[in-house]
This record gives sequence, C-alpha cells and structure tokens, in this order.
Amino acid sequence: MKLNRRVFIGTSAAAAATLAAPSVFAAGHGKPRVVVVGGGAGGATAARYIAKDSKGEINVTLIEPTRMYYTCFFSNLYLGGFKKIDDLGHSYGGLAAGGVNVVHDWATGVDRDAKTVALAGGGSVPYDKLILSPGIDFVDGAVEGWDLSAQNAMPHAYKGGSQTELLKAQLMAMPEGGTFAMVAPPNPYRCPPGPYERVSMVAHYLKANNPTAKIIVADPKAKFSKQGLFQEGWANHYEGMVDWIGEDFGGGNVSVDPNAMTVTIDGEETSVDVCNVIPAMKAGRIAELAGVTDGNWAPVNAADMSSKADGDVYVLGDAASQGDMPKSGFSANSQAKVCANAVRGALTGSKVFPAKFSNTCWSLIDTNDGVKVGATYEATEEKIAKVDGFISATGESADLRRATYEESEGWYAGITADMFG
Repeated sequence: MKLNRRVFIGTSAAAAATLAAPSVFAAGHGKPRVVVVGGGAGGATAARYIAKDSKGEINVTLIEPTRMYYTCFFSNLYLGGFKKIDDLGHSYGGLAAGGVNVVHDWATGVDRDAKTVALAGGGSVPYDKLILSPGIDFVDGAVEGWDLSAQNAMPHAYKGGSQTELLKAQLMAMPEGGTFAMVAPPNPYRCPPGPYERVSMVAHYLKANNPTAKIIVADPKAKFSKQGLFQEGWANHYEGMVDWIGEDFGGGNVSVDPNAMTVTIDGEETSVDVCNVIPAMKAGRIAELAGVTDGNWAPVNAADMSSKADGDVYVLGDAASQGDMPKSGFSANSQAKVCANAVRGALTGSKVFPAKFSNTCWSLIDTNDGVKVGATYEATEEKIAKVDGFISATGESADLRRATYEESEGWYAGITADMFG
C-alpha cells in the first residue's frame, strides 16, 4: 500500500499558489478569513476541511515554509530500510487545487489586536480566525552540551526531512562494531517518530549490516509507552544489542560533547560513533510569539481547540496542552477535524457537532512485527479526557503482528490523503 502523492499536481501547483499569494492579502471579497500556520497533520487537515466543507464561503490561507512535507510518522521505517525518503514526502498541490491559498513563507509574528500574521518575506496576512499548528521546538539547555548548533554532529531527527536523512547517513557510515547512542526525551514528547520504535529500526538495520554494533539509550524516564512490547521485541530480535538505561540507573543524568563525540551517563563517559539527541520539547515558536503559551505548551479548550488566551486563535497537535491525548499525527488530524467544524460553524452558522477524538500509535519492532496503542477521548470542561483504550499484548501471534503492521500502512495512506487531498 505504498503511497507517493507527489505525482498529484506536484510542486507546480504549489508554486502557482505561492505566486497567487498577493490576492490573499487583499480584501478577500468580504468572505471570512481563516489563516492556518503550519502544514502538518493538524494544519493541513484543518485547512483542507474548512475549504472543502465551506464550499468557498471561507477564504483559507495556509502558511508553511517548506514546499514538501516529510512526515515524522513512518520516518523510523526509513531509518530501518523499510521506506525510501520519497515515500515520506508530500506536496501541497492537492490543497491548492482544493481551494486553499498556500503561502510558502515563515510566520514570524502574530498581532492579535490587529488580527494579522507577519511573514518573513514582508507584509502580513489578516484573519478572522487563526489556527496554529506549528509542531515542536526544543527547550534550550535540556541536554547539557547540546544546542541547535550541534544538530549536524548529533542530529535530533525529530523534524522530518533533512535531519532524518542525516541520521540515516550517519547510521550507514558507522564503523564495524561501533556504538549508536540515543538521548531519549522526557514526557511529553512528539510520537511518532517514537524513540523506542527508532531504537528498534536502528537495531534492525545494524543487525543486517553491522551485527556487532551496540545501541545505548539514556532515558530520563523510569518507564515508557509500550515498554513491555519493545523489550520483548528487543530480546527476541536483537538479543544483547540494546542497553536501555532508565532513570533508576542514571539515564536522566546525561551530558554530551559533540566535538569529542562522547556521551556521559551518570558520570561515566563513553565514546560513540552516532548520537541521536532528542531534547525536551515545547510548542513551536510561533505559538509563543502569539502569546498563547503557558510554560512550554499552549492551553486550549477541549470542545473546539480554541486557545484559553484568545477565542479567535486555535492550537492543534503537538503544540497544544489539551489533556490526555498523546502528541501524535493521528491526534493532530483528529483535533483538526473538530477544530475545522467549530471554526466553520462560528463563521458561517453551519452545524457544529459535539467533539469526539481518537488516536492510534503503531510501531514496527522488526519485519512484520507491528504493535499499537490507542484510545478514544471526549471533551470535558477541564480537558480532552480519555474514555477507553487498547494496547497490543506480549506474546501475540506472528499473523496478528503482521496484520497490525499492514493496518499501519493503510492508516498512512489514509491520513496523508486526508491531509493533502
């Protein structure tokens, strides 16, 4: 069920949408204006659904600097050799063809009084409703010795595209018997690309290409999602290769030296050949610039994803502090549909349905060894609250694990079509 949607209208349509962008800044012909910042699972979905369901009644502008979106979900499978990088890339041509004004630029500020979004290229875009879906940035100083200037030596690979390609190149260049280290993030963190699926995919690659190599994981957490499933898989498929060092054993006391390529865990320094540093995370910078964050994240009202700081601003996906949902692409897509329905209703008087949310996170441990965890959620006054959930069990049959992996492939095809049209 391989999917490559770049064939569909492609960069020419996206470029045409950009060239047409000045018309966005004009009067808008009296239509209400929605501006969406960030073209990932939350932003692209919201923009597409508002444009599609309003049938031209709302002027929708998507601001996204990149012309190709590379999904973080399934990027670990690229590291493991199950996907090519082009499998992860998607253009914005389908959104442009569906009536979304796609502007390829950086949003550099929000004036909530004037209701405008400033662009790096100059000028600003007016809005009646603003949707922010900027993903994540990293907390300064979260890992001693590491900052963004070190991301080429010690990549985070937590934003899709070039960082993912860099980590794969470093993995392929590891010397025989070398050491791959990961500094895992504290909660909450974007998933996927989940750190523990990444460990599994790195181990899969090394087992086939560098079987005497070792993997060290320094983790500030005492436990992690699907831990029993991953540790069962590591024991079954990669015996002796993965050394997970959790909080109880000093996994949170870590520093790195990108110049010397060393990792120090609880006072013990180790030379490494590749080091994947995944720092603590926070909402993408534009949410902070807009003044809708409280600490690292942006609090929202569960019923419609509106900001608690401003009812005309909405925050989706990884950047939002919303309650029980994980920071996943599935979650962002689910939240975007609730938000799109609410925004369309507010601007056109159309029916608004009660908010319902769902999420599933799949992980691949080895070939056809797929596992998952998920839940359904409802909006309460306080937060998005979990209603019920499910998780794969240890000891499942090979047929069930294969079916779980195949299910994830179907989901990938479905969500990318849902996002980009």
